[in-house]
Amino acid sequence: MSAILSADDLNDFISPGVACIKPVETLPRQKPEENSNPYEVTTEDKVAPQDHTPAQISLTDCLACSGCVTSAEAVLVSLQSHSEVLNTLDAHPSIPIGSDFEACLRSEPADGGTDGKIFVATVSPQVRASIAATYGISERTAGWMIDQLLGGSLGLASGGNHGSAFTWIVDTNALREACLVLGADEVRSPLSDPSNSTSLSAPAPQKPILTSACPGWICYAEKTHPHVLGHLSRLKSPQALTGTLIKTVLSQRLNTRPDQIWHLAIMPCFDKKLEASREELTDVYWRPSSPDQEPTPPVRDVDCVITARELLMLADTRGISFPSLPREPLPTSSTPLFPDLTLDSYLFPNRHRHTRKRRRRNQDPSAGPSGGYLHHVLQTQLSLHPDGKLHTIRGRNPDVVDYAITRPLSHSSSSIVNGDKDDKVEQEETIFKAARYYGSRNITNLVRKLKPPQQRRLPGSTARPSSSMKLPPTTAATKPTNAPTRANATNSMSEYAYVEVMACPGGCTNGGGQIKVDDLGLGDRNLEGMGKEGITQKEWLGRIDEAYFSGSGVSSEDEGEVEKADGDGDVEMGNDGEVINGINVKEVRQMLRHWSESTGIGLEKLCYTSFRAVESDVGKVDKGGGQDRVVELAGRIGGGW
Repeated sequence: MSAILSADDLNDFISPGVACIKPVETLPRQKPEENSNPYEVTTEDKVAPQDHTPAQISLTDCLACSGCVTSAEAVLVSLQSHSEVLNTLDAHPSIPIGSDFEACLRSEPADGGTDGKIFVATVSPQVRASIAATYGISERTAGWMIDQLLGGSLGLASGGNHGSAFTWIVDTNALREACLVLGADEVRSPLSDPSNSTSLSAPAPQKPILTSACPGWICYAEKTHPHVLGHLSRLKSPQALTGTLIKTVLSQRLNTRPDQIWHLAIMPCFDKKLEASREELTDVYWRPSSPDQEPTPPVRDVDCVITARELLMLADTRGISFPSLPREPLPTSSTPLFPDLTLDSYLFPNRHRHTRKRRRRNQDPSAGPSGGYLHHVLQTQLSLHPDGKLHTIRGRNPDVVDYAITRPLSHSSSSIVNGDKDDKVEQEETIFKAARYYGSRNITNLVRKLKPPQQRRLPGSTARPSSSMKLPPTTAATKPTNAPTRANATNSMSEYAYVEVMACPGGCTNGGGQIKVDDLGLGDRNLEGMGKEGITQKEWLGRIDEAYFSGSGVSSEDEGEVEKADGDGDVEMGNDGEVINGINVKEVRQMLRHWSESTGIGLEKLCYTSFRAVESDVGKVDKGGGQDRVVELAGRIGGGW
């Protein structure tokens, strides 16, 4: 369990859960002693002490349990931490990858240790922004320092039993662009003619489509509001999609087992640990099945997740001063080519400056700090309607925003104003509506609006009017038209096509794993150039947002990056094809098609996932002997039943 995690960090908490019974279920059965009389009465001093095996709880256990309603509770019993990263690096040597893509699979170290592994890491831009704000540097420079820690000779490779380090370090922005393109397709498909659908696969969810990239929101929906599951986007998150790409491509191209590829994700949120433990995000769901193949345990697409604060603890535990790391990119010669040149060009554009025209950047401020899902959907709709105009309507708080795209609707008129004939009166029609809901309070209001109307069960009563029923004139006159009803609320949300939902107030830059204002000024983590004490968390979050959005433009660092990286700087992506929101849609589609064809796995398995309701037994009538099972479980630990 992460040593830095405390109750104060869990800002996605929604409501308390019941006591966890998983430790009881995992206890081994007690074997009766020989020559023992079960009816013999004895005293405690005559009972031999027993060495019980400590109970272990995994995140998978938490996902299967209905007691917890917040993902943060599951994180408290997780084993994913910076210690697990160091233990894995110390236990397994790095498998050398040659230029001809031949790996020494199952290479044995000199001391006769365990098999080697291929270490791959992915880093989110929100983590880079948190590091950048902490040390007073740009988001780009923070990324270089993280690369130096994970893959440089002065980083993790300088210590440990084997000097293991990460072979490839991937920016999650690469697969985030794929998620944005597929997400726009998912919204576009049900709005257009199904025969002209551009969706690559998977059934379209119900309107309004809700984002599914936030694991805290997903856990809340699955365990408390199953009625919204039909609205969830079926797309994997950038973290999950990156993990699937890494495991599928490397296992096939290097002819190695998926469990020999160890994938670390560095994310802003503790809940991402929970997402990585989902059963749906394992090789079982994409691995080609063979009748002659023996069944093997599922291998996760993302093996471990740590946060920005845990990243600094990773360096501290290894005895590395993070601010002393080189503030320049790793030389391209130190990183082998990804064993697929097409994907190497997409994942690492700095290698291919002659074929690409700009480096991949973060979203601009109008897209928000959570990946820009809603922003890209809106830009896609505007590209489909050149005469459309975007309207922004602020809600009760900054975390609730409504968006509407309108277009002019003209009609003839014979009205005469001041003696002049007005031939045309321009009006507007709404063609697309969307919204943004951040934070648990706002999410609670959203799911309440999506809840279907309840039917009256009293004898002689009638059902509440649905959205399709019209009230008679007498009833309408006795009740104000603006009176809130569940039917009206549901009807109002059905007008929306897309809603971006995130559990953290302010978005992903405010994730629970980000460096907080209370963490500043500890040891070598003093802020450079801050010069202030008593800064509030709100002001600190503003600095992180500023650092995050600094990665959306061109800086002096970008202009001089060519010389810093052995002559291969991050460069522009090709502009051939349809470009929306700065993303080359044609290039993304070509990459996805190549990924599917080269691995022989359909995009429905690579890019999409599923969600399921987790039913609780709390408060239900016992019909299946559940009480007897509780007595049995309690008896294993000496309960007074």
